[in-house]
Amino acid sequence: MQNWNKHNVAELFDMPFLDLIYKAQTIHRQNFPDNEIELSKILSVKTGGCPENCGYCTQSAHHKTGLKKESLSLSQVQDAAKLAKSKGIKRFCIGAAWRALHKRDLPEIIEMVKAIKEQGLEACATLGMLSAEQALELKEAGLDFYNHNLDTSPEYYPAIVTTRTYQDRLDTINNVHKAGLNSCCGGIIGMGESRQDRVSLLVQIANISPQPRSVPINRLIPFAGTPLANSEPIDDIEFVRTIAVARIILPHSVVRLSAGRADLSESTQTLCFIAGANSIWLDEKLLVAENRDVGLDQTMLTKLGLKGAAA
Repeated sequence: MQNWNKHNVAELFDMPFLDLIYKAQTIHRQNFPDNEIELSKILSVKTGGCPENCGYCTQSAHHKTGLKKESLSLSQVQDAAKLAKSKGIKRFCIGAAWRALHKRDLPEIIEMVKAIKEQGLEACATLGMLSAEQALELKEAGLDFYNHNLDTSPEYYPAIVTTRTYQDRLDTINNVHKAGLNSCCGGIIGMGESRQDRVSLLVQIANISPQPRSVPINRLIPFAGTPLANSEPIDDIEFVRTIAVARIILPHSVVRLSAGRADLSESTQTLCFIAGANSIWLDEKLLVAENRDVGLDQTMLTKLGLKGAAA
């Protein structure tokens, strides 16, 4: 595995756009089946009231967003997993607005993981910080992936979150790998960071060992009531560049075109797929955010000749 540093990743960002896209697509085709995309679903099983102060998040108890607290039952997760399977979903992720997974909640989470696996789906969870022991219990329950994003660069991180350190995030990813789980680790683009911050974020992700098998690239959704509500949207071409660089330095990772996709035109999304993005959330909602209409997505995928990856 190449040891990526800020200098050689910055050089990729500076490439002429068409050359960068060509390089990314070439690497993509060397490592993934042609015209295949992974279809995923994410479900919030515990919404709102998070004690963290992440500046982008509508679920933070520090922000007045009007979001109502809600928790889902095991039967609701079972029903959602069955429906997802019928729609051709491959990976099903559950999320909870916690700082860390509590001991009291672990048994129910384990039952939810088992319910997802019973449908023949890949199971993923994002539940906050995780101890080594909890990661092992989730692995034994059948969990395939654990998501824990770095969000942004180490340098810019204190401007976004102060209730959890960057090292806390890296420690959780390390615990995930120790347990033999696959990691899902990405970030959010368009939070006011510089290109150098985007370089630094991708360097951090690329040098995780082993590299995350799943890398979500989120485009900021500026929620009313959050500190980042008035953020200027990132330029579409710069966003596509970020996708392309991620593909090049993470050649074996599923690069997820994640939150914020509903605000991208079909043409920009197509550029993202050409640049190496090979997963989307096929659902009306991402945790608490509105996602793109499923019918529009299905029409787009048919138009582009993209087929869902087999579960």
